[in-house]
Amino acid sequence: MEILSDRLNRLSPSATLAMSQKSSELKAQGVDVINLSVGEPDFDTPAHIKEAAKKAVDENWTRYSPVPGYPELKNAIVAKLKNENGLDYKPSQILCSNGAKQSVCNTIMALVNAGDEVIIPAPYWVSYPQMVKLAEGEPVIVEATIEQNFKITPEQLEAAITPKTRALILCSPSNPTGSVYSKKELEGLKNVLLKHERVIVIADEIYEHINYVGSHASMASFDDFKDRVVIINGVSKAYAMTGWRIGFIAAPEWIVKGCNKLQGQYTSGPCSVSQKAAEAAYTGSQECVETMRKAFERRKDLIVKLAKEIPGLEVNNPEGAFYLFPKCSSFFGKSYGDRKINNSTDLAMFLLEVGHVATVGGDAFGSPECFRMSYATSDENIVESMKRIKDTLALLK
Repeated sequence: MEILSDRLNRLSPSATLAMSQKSSELKAQGVDVINLSVGEPDFDTPAHIKEAAKKAVDENWTRYSPVPGYPELKNAIVAKLKNENGLDYKPSQILCSNGAKQSVCNTIMALVNAGDEVIIPAPYWVSYPQMVKLAEGEPVIVEATIEQNFKITPEQLEAAITPKTRALILCSPSNPTGSVYSKKELEGLKNVLLKHERVIVIADEIYEHINYVGSHASMASFDDFKDRVVIINGVSKAYAMTGWRIGFIAAPEWIVKGCNKLQGQYTSGPCSVSQKAAEAAYTGSQECVETMRKAFERRKDLIVKLAKEIPGLEVNNPEGAFYLFPKCSSFFGKSYGDRKINNSTDLAMFLLEVGHVATVGGDAFGSPECFRMSYATSDENIVESMKRIKDTLALLK
């Protein structure tokens, strides 16, 4: 009998990976598809980081690493947090994992009991609610609309908190919207949370360096609240190292010990060679980070300009990351032939199959009136994809 666990049956598959797979299938059939569905920098990993990995192989950094990561990498992360963020952490407060995704999941699994509530602002990254469900917790979705630049208010947060609330997941800069919380906005949320001692903030800062407002604000920067914050970060986005799979948490020691215990049972330490590469990323020249950030900002300006020229789309101006999340509900109820658009998933499939541009419907991100496009691609692809989207949407009547 083919019976999967109830735990697995509660989960939904990743919509972003599903759209990327459909895009690949069409490409394999010879269709010229432009893929805007994947959140992955299109740059190569910088040369000095690759050289460090080659050196690590030659020097035989090829054995099991300590569960929380090599001391050298943890020290490099401690220095990064001090130099870039003004935050004081000890190596014992750092745990390195197989990507920031595992870091988030470790934290949720370590903190959340069955029936605990975790507040997740929507739009949200697709995996947050699924991870909470995996821990047998209850996702509590708080909607932030395009009118409020996709950021929740202190009043919304206060209204969502109950005696069962265990955590708030906050992603800034945000996937999927690119919204960035200012320090003042974070302080407003912090002041609410100070009244609720049980609530931990899981601060996903993986897009920290892809930032167009000049500075990154962290919830851990408040002295009266730092001991209730788990910072999630890693090398994937800033250093174009998605495939190397190195993320980390910086957190109170009791949480790090819990996550270390968990990680020791199901993956152990992350890839040894990748850790040496990540160490070089943090300790070497940061010029590559700024070069890529400038390219993303230029592309952001380009895609926002072109998207605003498409009738029926409502577009905001993202402040970070590399996503645009336009509101597309004006197309709901419209048709092209026998194809009717009922929601953003229908719209995304229409754009893929008719316009040959892969995007992701907002349903998966908790905002069914929008859809996500990644502009982590060339200027030429952006120009051509937006032309295709404009022409394809014009077919709907």
